[in-house]
Amino acid sequence: MTHTVQAQNTSTPYRVTLTDASGHLWHADEPADKGGQNTAPDPVQLLLSALGACTTITLEMYANHKGIKLEHVQVDLALNPNGEPEAGHNNIERKITLKGEFTEDQHKRLLKVAESCPIHKLLTSNISIQSELSIG
Repeated sequence: MTHTVQAQNTSTPYRVTLTDASGHLWHADEPADKGGQNTAPDPVQLLLSALGACTTITLEMYANHKGIKLEHVQVDLALNPNGEPEAGHNNIERKITLKGEFTEDQHKRLLKVAESCPIHKLLTSNISIQSELSIG
């Protein structure tokens, strides 16, 4: 499956409208101290939210499939929480809180499952980005 998203600037400085082929619409913006209007998450928050959403969904799917009573999943994420890292290195801290009825073995397995969510795999892989500029 190919995933596509389109980003377009708006008349509001730094506010971006994002759309996908399914018709979903959402926005990104920069905080006021960077010249934006703070009307939507910034791009880093969107990246972290993708990991948090994928982790949560993956854990729910696994628990449902295995009959594990998982009542609540919360994923807290931070990029470089200990300050600016050395060039070329970044750290995402992910804290997963689970509520439900599960054994210690199931708890350990749930952590492994979280690490196998597609966005986790994508972010920990070698990524290459090909860019093309066109004038329209």
